[in-house]
Amino acid sequence: MKTAEEIQSDIKQLPQAEYLKLVHWFTEHDWQAWDKEIEKDAASGNLDFLIDEALEEKAICEFPC
Repeated sequence: MKTAEEIQSDIKQLPQAEYLKLVHWFTEHDWQAWDKEIEKDAASGNLDFLIDEALEEKAICEFPC
């Protein structure tokens, strides 16, 4: 397996179009991993504090605030 340094060197040598394809792939891959993490956290209740904060803010602030 290549090292990170070797991969970085390979990336620097890519033509612009291929580099942009890689950037697009990496961005999509990263977002998919992030989405899975958010779904896992939401299902486990780890994000419930955000709902609580929003409800508290809503109770304090009458529309329009």
